[in-house]
Amino acid sequence: SEKCMLRHFSSTGFWGLVNNAGISTFGETGWLPMEKYEKFADVNLLGSIRTTLAFLPLLRKYKGRIVFMSSIIAYFALGNGIYSMTKAAIEKFCDALRLEMKKFGVRVCIIQPGNYAPSTKIQPPVSAEEIWNELSEEEKAVYNKEYVQERANFFNNILSEGSTNGNEVVDAMVDALMSPAPKARYMVAKLKEKALVFVCALFPTVVMDSVLSYGLSK
Repeated sequence: SEKCMLRHFSSTGFWGLVNNAGISTFGETGWLPMEKYEKFADVNLLGSIRTTLAFLPLLRKYKGRIVFMSSIIAYFALGNGIYSMTKAAIEKFCDALRLEMKKFGVRVCIIQPGNYAPSTKIQPPVSAEEIWNELSEEEKAVYNKEYVQERANFFNNILSEGSTNGNEVVDAMVDALMSPAPKARYMVAKLKEKALVFVCALFPTVVMDSVLSYGLSK
C-alpha cells in the first residue's frame, strides 16, 4: 500500500522519482473515440501526477529530484495530437511544480526527447487498414481510404527516421538526477527537430502553421 511504501522509504531515504510511463498513438482528432482521450490523459498526465503526489512528502524531506518524460511533441503535432496534448499538459504541471518546490530544495526536471521511436517501441508502425476499420461512419463519409493510407505512410516514414540511440535520453535522465546543478529542461533531439521547436516557440502561429502544413503535404 502507499502508506507502507512511504513508511519504508522514510527510514531508508528517498532521493529521486522518474515519471517515465507513456503511451502513443496516431490519428486525426475526429478519428479517435472519447475513451482513447480519457485513457491517454489517465496514463500520460494523471499517472505522473498521482505518482508525484504520493512521493511528494518524501521528496521534500530528502530534498530530492523529480524527473518527467515530456517530448518535443509538446510544441507541435504531426498526426499525433492526442500525445502532443498530454505532453503539453505535463509541461505546464512541471512549470508550476518546479517553482513551488524551490523553497524545499527539490529540483524538477523535464526531459524532451526528439524522435526515438525505434529505441523505445512506444509507437509501432501504424496500419491504415486498422485505422479505417475503426473509424465511425461519420468520419468514413468525410475521409477516404486513400487519405488514411497517405497519412499512415507519412507517419510511418517519420517513425522510421527516429534515432536508435536511446542511451542519449537515459544519459539526460541520469544527469537530471545526479548533477549538482541540473537543467530545468533537457532537449535531446536532432538539430532539425530543435529548429522546428524554435520556430514553434518563437515565431507567430501563422508561421508555425505554414511550416507544419508544408511538412504534412510532403
